Amino acid sequence: MDSSTAIVGIDVGKKKLDVALLVNGKIKSKVIDNSAAGHQVLLEWLDKTKLPKAALRVCMEATGVYFEEVATTLYDAGLAVSVVNPGCIKGFGQSENLRNKTDKADAALIARYCAAMAPATWAPAPLEQRQLRAWSQRILALKDMRQQERNRLESYEASGMGEVAEHARLLIAWFDTEIKQLEDDVDDHIDRHPGLKHDAQLITSIPGIGNTTAARILGQLGDIRRFGNAKALAAFLGVTPRQRSSGTSLRGRTTISRKGSTSMRAALYMPGMVASRHNPLLHQFAQRLANNGMAKKAVIGAVMHKLVHLIYGVIRTGKPFDANYLSKGLAIQDGI
Repeated sequence: MDSSTAIVGIDVGKKKLDVALLVNGKIKSKVIDNSAAGHQVLLEWLDKTKLPKAALRVCMEATGVYFEEVATTLYDAGLAVSVVNPGCIKGFGQSENLRNKTDKADAALIARYCAAMAPATWAPAPLEQRQLRAWSQRILALKDMRQQERNRLESYEASGMGEVAEHARLLIAWFDTEIKQLEDDVDDHIDRHPGLKHDAQLITSIPGIGNTTAARILGQLGDIRRFGNAKALAAFLGVTPRQRSSGTSLRGRTTISRKGSTSMRAALYMPGMVASRHNPLLHQFAQRLANNGMAKKAVIGAVMHKLVHLIYGVIRTGKPFDANYLSKGLAIQDGI
């Protein structure tokens, strides 16, 4: 990165931002509220440095949903913003042999990482994608609460607590109604946006993937075409194979890497199970792995990996899933 560039490293918390401004090897620190008002304070503080916007580069970690508002505000203000995987920052810190871990120190570390590694710039997702993600996350939250209530219902029924059980049943029915309404709203939202609708139709053409999973994929990932290839997408989601083997002393099972989006791996697990039974190509693949002695969960992980390649394939080609076409060896190979 150009030595004339000033780096702004931000350690993002739920309620505050620890900011480190790195200029000519020197750090200036500031703590700001992680709120709309605080974001304006940050912009004003950066303006007071008299540094031109073109010379400023902002970097922060992808920490849940807490980074998005400040990242979007800075982007809209014309600043170059990078949002990086926290694992990259952690690895960089280990390479520096750091012993102290404070929010202030983390902000300075992020700034140094950005100066050394020059990560790609970030842009906020389109509004329709962010809305889709929010609704999909809301559906998932309601489903989790419904399952918790179902578990309580079993306990109430086993304990003979009839009146309490009836109340739980009423609440579960309410969850059913609300979830169905939200799923209908999500379908309507996708239908109103041609780009989302087209991609959803392509993804759901793959046996094993339904509307709910397609909505979560599109809401979380947005335009899948931005990934250079299917391997990059699989690595981002954390479903690439990882083999533990070293010399003659370490022999371990091959598993998925699990570096990436935990929520997306969870979203793909059930489709992986369904696809291993009903997707004509992946059923054969899963059977072969099982016959070779691979554990059931590992088979599902391998099927998830293949599903991601299929998702990337239908999106990049713009053509729906075709088992006859793929069975000729044009897209499914054991090595991908």
